[in-house]
Amino acid sequence: MSIKQDKYYKELIDLQDVNGVESQIKSLLDIQIESVSDLEKWLEDEKSLMNKIAEAMTGHQVDFYRNTEDEDIKATYLHDQQVIQPLLMKYEAKLNEKCCESPYFNQLDEERYGLMRRVRGSKVKLFREENIPLMVKEQELNTKYSEIMGGLTVEWDGEEKPFPFIQSQLDHLDRAVREKAYYAMGSAFSHIKADMDAIMDELVQLRHQIALNAGFDNYRDYMFVVKNREYTVQDCYDFHENVEKHIIPAWNRLAEVFKSKLGVDTYRPWDNTAKLMKKPPYTEVSALMDGVSDMLGKTDPYFAERFDYMRENGLLDLGDRKGKSPGGFCTSLPVSGDTFVFANFSPSFFSLIALIHEMGHAVNGYLELAEHGPIEDYQHRMEVAELYSHGMELLLLDKLDRFYPDEEDFKSAQREELRRAFTMLFGPLSGDLFQHWMYTNPNHTAKERDEKFFEISKRYGLNPVDTTGLEEQIGMSWAGTLHYFQVPFYNIEYSISMLGALQLLENYRSNPELAVESFKKGAGADYNQSIAAIYEETGVSFDFSESAVKRMGDFLESVIKEIN
Repeated sequence: MSIKQDKYYKELIDLQDVNGVESQIKSLLDIQIESVSDLEKWLEDEKSLMNKIAEAMTGHQVDFYRNTEDEDIKATYLHDQQVIQPLLMKYEAKLNEKCCESPYFNQLDEERYGLMRRVRGSKVKLFREENIPLMVKEQELNTKYSEIMGGLTVEWDGEEKPFPFIQSQLDHLDRAVREKAYYAMGSAFSHIKADMDAIMDELVQLRHQIALNAGFDNYRDYMFVVKNREYTVQDCYDFHENVEKHIIPAWNRLAEVFKSKLGVDTYRPWDNTAKLMKKPPYTEVSALMDGVSDMLGKTDPYFAERFDYMRENGLLDLGDRKGKSPGGFCTSLPVSGDTFVFANFSPSFFSLIALIHEMGHAVNGYLELAEHGPIEDYQHRMEVAELYSHGMELLLLDKLDRFYPDEEDFKSAQREELRRAFTMLFGPLSGDLFQHWMYTNPNHTAKERDEKFFEISKRYGLNPVDTTGLEEQIGMSWAGTLHYFQVPFYNIEYSISMLGALQLLENYRSNPELAVESFKKGAGADYNQSIAAIYEETGVSFDFSESAVKRMGDFLESVIKEIN
């Protein structure tokens, strides 16, 4: 049969032909490996096949996120998740076994293959056949979550509006509108709360069983091995404490600035949003893209060249519409050699920053591709990837006047980006602490989960906020964070990388050209290195000790004082 050629991704393998896919994978298992060079050739053949499968599956996933209501698209996506994904899990274990058991495995060059050897070795140790159906069920629950959130609408002034539109109203100048939007979001969550609780309850139990099957006491400890983390559980707990001690005081100081600018007596959750600019930064997506291209170009011509290329080649889908999945992400297309940015944006400051963030990922992807070819799964560590997305945001901090030419608006925008830097430090970190609690207490109730989420939120992001009477609404708001459902324990990486990105900003303020060159050098670095080595190439330190966190807390205080 002829395989569909799509504008933004290639289907070089027919995933509907399950027997054909299985046959190609099985053929890898039949290859005789009789030397180190044979093993290296086998690894290349494996990568080529897996890239074809990955690109097709990625394209189908993006198609589904772009239109969750199209039954054909949904069926294709579900086929991938329910049929192809289990097949890959089954054969991934066999392929890992073949590779790791080869007598030539430990003779592979350490510099090039050391990380791969460690990751594959962990996977061999972790694999359990009985976990495959549990992981398939996990994907089904995540699809259900996407469908519920993608279809979530709110009545607003007599009209049915998509949920991202209501979120954008939290930036409104009128405090009454912000308050109305806040309560409308809470009302929307209350309608889906029972479904969210049921999904999360089942996910926690599924994941706990997966961990038990693999020989772990809990899912948290299992995930640390899955992610091959280059730091410990205790390091995370220390980081939680260091941020509470040294970053939250600076955050409270910024909150006082916001409170003063707003002229309010009490600082409520709907005041703790990006609302001091007089209007959204754009009205049409085309204007957003024009402005971001300019900002990228003023930072480095290569950044703008990549953005314009993506825009011209259908690799950006940014607007909001009903039936589109929430959130935003950048994903790689390893065969095409491209990246795709998906987002569900309504005009808001957040949307502007989120696009810049995803372009950090995209530039990282293109530089890696140019230097080393497509990033392989085992190389893709979020502590590294998020350094360049957060870093891009902060490199463009001094160019927000492209959207906010008025001096006071410009300062407000910079303060809002500082707010985001803070929230990316303590928000994911508090989310990480929440997940540590959830998965080391797998028999918790929905009520206990809400109470714990509120308690942790109050220690961090809501520390300076008056939450009186809103405990229940805040407690259930975890349901709006897709990471807890779809990418568990993908949280602390944001905070670690934001600490690195703040160092990048510190460097940029001293020497812009050198900081940008270091950014590009690190973004195209050999991903087989340790995280610390890649950070070093970027001109920053992979360090979240108390002294490092305190230094960044002091730096943030100085920037707040300067902008104020």
